Amino acid sequence: MLSLNIPFANGGAKAAGAAGFAPNAFIRIGSDGEVVLTMPYVEMGQGTYTSIPMLLAEELEVELKQVRLEHAPPDEKLYGNPLLGGIQATGNSNAIRGAWQPLREAGATARTMLIAAAAKQWNVDPTSCAARTGEVHHLPTGKHIPYGELAGDAAGMPIPQNVALKKPEDFKLIGTAAKRLDAPGKVDGSALYGIDVRLPGLTIATLAQSPVFGGRVKSVDDAAAKAIKGVRQIVQLDDAVAVVADHMGAAKKGLAALTIEWDEGPHAEVTTDTIVEELDKATLAPGAVAQNIGDVDRAMADAVIKIEATYQVPFLAHATMEPMNCTVHARADSCEIWVGTQAIARAQAMAAEVAGMPLEKVAVHNHLIGGGFGRRLEADGVVRAVQIARQVDGPVKVVWTREEDIQHDMYRPAFLDRISGGLDAEGKLIAWNNRFAGSSVIARWVPPGFNNGLDPDTTEGAIDLTYDLPNMHVEYARVEPPGIPTAFWRSVGPSHNVFVTESFMDEMAAAAKQDPVSFRLGLLDKSPRAKAVLELAAEKAGWGQPLPERAGRGVSVQFVFASYMAQVAEVEVSKAGEVKVKRVVCAVDCGTVVNPDTVRAQVQSGVVFGITAALYGAVTLKDGRVEQSNFDTYQILRMNETPAIEVHIVQSSDPPGGIGETGTSAIAPAVTNAIFAATGTRLRRLPIDSTELKV
Repeated sequence: MLSLNIPFANGGAKAAGAAGFAPNAFIRIGSDGEVVLTMPYVEMGQGTYTSIPMLLAEELEVELKQVRLEHAPPDEKLYGNPLLGGIQATGNSNAIRGAWQPLREAGATARTMLIAAAAKQWNVDPTSCAARTGEVHHLPTGKHIPYGELAGDAAGMPIPQNVALKKPEDFKLIGTAAKRLDAPGKVDGSALYGIDVRLPGLTIATLAQSPVFGGRVKSVDDAAAKAIKGVRQIVQLDDAVAVVADHMGAAKKGLAALTIEWDEGPHAEVTTDTIVEELDKATLAPGAVAQNIGDVDRAMADAVIKIEATYQVPFLAHATMEPMNCTVHARADSCEIWVGTQAIARAQAMAAEVAGMPLEKVAVHNHLIGGGFGRRLEADGVVRAVQIARQVDGPVKVVWTREEDIQHDMYRPAFLDRISGGLDAEGKLIAWNNRFAGSSVIARWVPPGFNNGLDPDTTEGAIDLTYDLPNMHVEYARVEPPGIPTAFWRSVGPSHNVFVTESFMDEMAAAAKQDPVSFRLGLLDKSPRAKAVLELAAEKAGWGQPLPERAGRGVSVQFVFASYMAQVAEVEVSKAGEVKVKRVVCAVDCGTVVNPDTVRAQVQSGVVFGITAALYGAVTLKDGRVEQSNFDTYQILRMNETPAIEVHIVQSSDPPGGIGETGTSAIAPAVTNAIFAATGTRLRRLPIDSTELKV
């Protein structure tokens, strides 16, 4: 569990400099009044470096601009994520959820101690004092002291337990559209990402890894590469070759000049088709039961209308704008690393293992991240950089080319679902049966999280649905693709499961000859929050209003990452089969909103990310090799293709839900359902194939 109040040997708060104090692992207050927040989460564009300081500032009673941020060092005892079993990581849309209680308690603890210090100085009752905008005020007399002048005395005060938190009606900052703290630095270029690291004597390296996963280097002819101006060194590893140079241009030229012969290993004949065949085969046999309600076999036997379908989603790359990079200075007795990572303690541990050093000899400096999406939860890039740096004298920055980044990513798993449903004579959904197969990222990343053949990520969005289904059965079969590394990808399990669930729900509505929104509403009486977002999205989208020929609206509803969302997508399909998403209307109930601008931005971002995957996203394999290599073959949604996106937030007093990934998982079925409304063609496989839509 995340540490909230950190006791020290003297029974009080740890001193932070000559006249400051650190009442817990998160806060330091100096004699100048500056508040330093040691940030346990990372900023990768999602706004945590504004929203989380808002939690602290709210309870500490300081202005947001008074808070300065520092990246937390690797320390899972102090900075572990309470919603990830204490792992120090940012992911699963839970930064705000994980910080909601601990960071407010941290601020309230510091505020209480500062008030106690002032009260002692004035020899008054602490209840007669109040904190306001970085000062403690004595209400009867009007006296006030800035926090900086109290910091030294506050360091000697006992740390209170069970501090009182502010009531929602007293919030001044939480719930407001505070401006992003990281925006100025990103605008003027002073913000530092991992790729921006500059050190004295720094060299640049880029690399070629075996084009077939699991392959090895057989031989290298590096004579031509060494002759290129600026090339310093060729580093050969078991399964990769790196060129170290004065700059990236020379490194890339040197890499192109290498002649490498590869031993392709056991996976040289793997193709997309062979992987899909294995997934399909796995769905024909029983899997682990993820959820069972009622008696689905009996209900299916009684059903008047029965529908069966097979759905399929592909491997997906992350394609982050900041390519994979890591700077390492490996010395004989220590290793220093500069990187942008979502899991800093994991990166440190894996680097220490490769370097053959204890943890305390490996220092990791975290940075802003130019796109994570789960890719930087992995430490393979750090491991690779350490392997190279051990053979280099001085610091070296290892930068992956875009081609290397896409062809040696760790991919969102491919899945295949075999699903069926049954309706009674009145068109009521009485049976729902789904069996799906694919990789479990949890099983590799945190093995204790995979139990009895199941994990919470792979099944989220397929079980515990918002709908009131009397008979439901869901099974999962774990199938790991041969040699293909899989990893978390923005919305991971729900990115697959919500597509299948909401597409098939639409199929059942069509079979029942009912409107898709009305059909869903009839199943949501026991889920008022889901019903509310669906009604709101439908209303704001103008559901039911006429559209031109080959235009349509589609809907999706989900409860994932502890948030409720409904989306309505409006699309146009040309006679050539080209799909244009014109408008997306989102309604979201994510509990208490810390910063509404961040919520809107994240939903918009997630929708764009999800449309990219729905229209274009697919990593395919031939002869054990990834066929895509850059943005010409792994296409990203362009600005002129981006729809108008509306985000409507439902006011709620419930605890915060996740928001960073919800827009991504909801959009694909909304789009494909809209395509069905426009064309009558049901799409059960992603990405969308325009040839199926031609007329």
